Amino acid sequence: MPELPEVEITARLIGAALSGAVIESARAPGINAVKSFDPPLEALADARIAAVRRRGKLFVIALHAGGPAGPPADLALVVHLVSAGRLQLFDRPAAPRDRSSRVLLRLEDGRELRLREFGTRQQAWAKLVRTAELEAEPTLAALGPEAWPGTPDAETLRGLLSEPRPLYTALRDQRVIAGIGRSWVDEILHAAGLSPFKRGCDLAAEEARVLREAIRERLGQAIAHYEQEVSLPIPDKLPMPLCVHRHNGEPCPRCGARIEAVFYEEHVMCYCPACQTDGSVLKDRRLSRLLK
Repeated sequence: MPELPEVEITARLIGAALSGAVIESARAPGINAVKSFDPPLEALADARIAAVRRRGKLFVIALHAGGPAGPPADLALVVHLVSAGRLQLFDRPAAPRDRSSRVLLRLEDGRELRLREFGTRQQAWAKLVRTAELEAEPTLAALGPEAWPGTPDAETLRGLLSEPRPLYTALRDQRVIAGIGRSWVDEILHAAGLSPFKRGCDLAAEEARVLREAIRERLGQAIAHYEQEVSLPIPDKLPMPLCVHRHNGEPCPRCGARIEAVFYEEHVMCYCPACQTDGSVLKDRRLSRLLK
């Protein structure tokens, strides 16, 4: 699942490559891929791409529209990859049989920006909104503060996590803090030495400080890694610098103990018992005792 570091590096690379590019045409082969109708996707014809930025795990593509198709207007294309989407730039249009394409923006210079999605769920989406209405767009408006680079200070973070929910759940709630998902929450909690099942309301001031530093450092390290390792064209799978997530059965990079996992229906949570849960191994989420 693309999270803050993956979306950030994609926005940086594609934004730099597309600044000033003009859209020739826009279409949406994906069923229900476009979540708006006014303005219509056709309004992107002749629009100029001004910038590509990230908000949480979403892309916001700023556009200057107008020209022969209508009066000038500032628009924004909001793109959500959900779990299996990718935003990629190609030198040529997609083949007619390319079933991964959900939204296609063909540029005047022959390149094509594609929202692609792998798998069968068809959840990735795009929404075209007027810039003046961007802050009120429901998905964006519901987001909490950014996890990076302006990571909330320790006291603010402690307040955000003050509900009696496990940290593993609360940190992935985009309404609490924006950008963190399943992969990076494992990395952050391991770096902080905190149990995934510790309740936010029980977080001590010093623990909040350590957690804040872990968020800032692990996400920053990941982005720095991508800056060195990733370039256009952006690959389908990024070389994620993960130490814990999906490394169950391997030695902990900090203490050497075996990394364990809790398996959910559609994902896995990984942690080090020695570093995070006082040696306790959680075998099954339904049977294990939640650690404080």
